[in-house]
Amino acid sequence: MHWMADSTTQPGPWWRCGDEDRPVPAGIDPAIPSPARMYDYYLGGKDNYAADRAAAEKALSVVPHGRDIAQANRHFLAHAVVLMADHGIRQFIDLGTGIPTSPSVHEVARLIQPDARVLYVDNDPIVTVHNQALLANSTGIRAIGGDIRQPYGIFTSPELEQLIDFDQPVGILFVAVLHFIPDEDDPEAIIKTFTTNMAPGSYLALSHITSDGADPKVVATIQDAYAQASAPAIFRTRSQIRALFAELELEPPGLAEVTGWFPFAKSFSAQPPALGFLAGVGRKTTRPVTP
Repeated sequence: MHWMADSTTQPGPWWRCGDEDRPVPAGIDPAIPSPARMYDYYLGGKDNYAADRAAAEKALSVVPHGRDIAQANRHFLAHAVVLMADHGIRQFIDLGTGIPTSPSVHEVARLIQPDARVLYVDNDPIVTVHNQALLANSTGIRAIGGDIRQPYGIFTSPELEQLIDFDQPVGILFVAVLHFIPDEDDPEAIIKTFTTNMAPGSYLALSHITSDGADPKVVATIQDAYAQASAPAIFRTRSQIRALFAELELEPPGLAEVTGWFPFAKSFSAQPPALGFLAGVGRKTTRPVTP
């Protein structure tokens, strides 16, 4: 993906001043870390507060390549969108969008499918405010506040009904979001709400941190870093993550480390990262048979 930088510009120190002069959107407590704003910090963004930066630095203390892993995840997102658009997908739902980062889903998709339609969904008010401001005059693109733990609320939104036709193939993106969903909220059921309704030829892309091969101290530190955030960090095994693709056929290279996707594979071949982060793209081939 030549339009995306292969290296991360290091952000300034987390204690940089200026937060006191920034307006805080309604419903936001800047003292509570947000996974979306922490991720923005990993990527070198500026839409974060001191609490986000402090929590992110705690996670980075045990994952020195954390910023590169975040960039690799963005590359995976772009790769997945290109794969889907190359196979004719012209409508996308990006669930757990995060702070707007270029290239975004619609920017990538429209390089291949100029009339691609995209619905962005996130439960962080700052994310929604930013996306709605950026997309205010964009045809075929909408951003809504929505919680993937309540998928039927997303399905019944007027924006989805206007943009997405589930009788046609669709691309669903759960990139770096399901590891903030505890088991009691049933991530498999959340995904099935979407995949059951998808037409054959649709795709699902997801990425997720894994406990396989992880140092227990790394896992504990990351969990502690997110303990006071608006969502916890949930580690799952490879088999648990693979189960999220139930009834879908994985595209090559299957469920692989996110750092193994171009162009990061060479960078991490000699020194594997401390954090396992799996990613994959699944294709729906048939509709389930109704008993």
